[in-house]
Amino acid sequence: MHASHSALSTAVIAAGFIVAAMPLPAQAQEKFPTRPVRIVVGFTPGSATDITARLVASKLGDIWGQSIVIDNRSGAGGQLATVMVANATPDGHTLLMISTAMVINSVLPEKPLYNLLKDFTGVTQIGTVTTAVIATPTLGVKSVKELIALAHERPGKLLFGTSGAGSGTHITSARFNAAAGIKTVHVAFKGLPEALIEIAAGRLNYGLISLGPALPFIQNQRVVALAQIAAKRAAALPDVPLITEALPSFERDTTHAIIAPAATPRAIVNQISKDIARALEFPDLRERMAAIGFEPAPMTPEEHNQQLRRLHESLAKVVVAIGLRAP
Repeated sequence: MHASHSALSTAVIAAGFIVAAMPLPAQAQEKFPTRPVRIVVGFTPGSATDITARLVASKLGDIWGQSIVIDNRSGAGGQLATVMVANATPDGHTLLMISTAMVINSVLPEKPLYNLLKDFTGVTQIGTVTTAVIATPTLGVKSVKELIALAHERPGKLLFGTSGAGSGTHITSARFNAAAGIKTVHVAFKGLPEALIEIAAGRLNYGLISLGPALPFIQNQRVVALAQIAAKRAAALPDVPLITEALPSFERDTTHAIIAPAATPRAIVNQISKDIARALEFPDLRERMAAIGFEPAPMTPEEHNQQLRRLHESLAKVVVAIGLRAP
């Protein structure tokens, strides 16, 4: 009897250890999200990153059963939004929608306002954008070659617009000018919609603008599409050539992605990454993205962190090569 009682006690104790070692059931783990999620965008409504954020948010809201708030904080080429998110509570409820501008602004200034590789963690890439080389109709050019020829005839006279100094459109435009061997004048705005309006009005001569915001202006013939920067022609512009047909050596770095404050719990980062990948599988969302030449390309957080490091290294060299920063 005593032996049986001892055996039973030992079994109970052992079972207790097993139960203690088992992971908590799903319902006991921290739920995410527990309130509306804010996606901060460093550019004005209607800009390329804003369009991408709103497309993804439309599906994430359904997946999470929570409201997704798009918070536009334009200024300083996206740096105001970036610094704000770096200092946000790292619980996954405040995220940053980025383009290459965020990486550029971590390598362009002598004293950056944030440390890309320490202040943030990658969540996932969403995909890559198509950029259109556009001109005001009054300029009278119909191709990239004609634009380059005119810029050579009028050195330092043509004006191009971007979404801000140090923005992705600024760097892409500077790389285009370098590849074409032309000298033109940069005019910076808070976002692409403002630059588009100035090009359509003829107060600016040309710009390299993401297809999302540029497409309505092209379709309404308010601007002329000279070329598109992408791996393949967008379905919406089947007759507009790729820029590599005129400048075979032209290259650019492009990404639209979601990042979070560095201390955000890994489980939450992984969930957000998986849920964004799930959102990108919805046929209607893919159709809307294809219409503006956007190519979905989600990544795991580990893959995205590796991509951010690669972009940091490559763009640090680019800003020196095109003369935006001293060696």
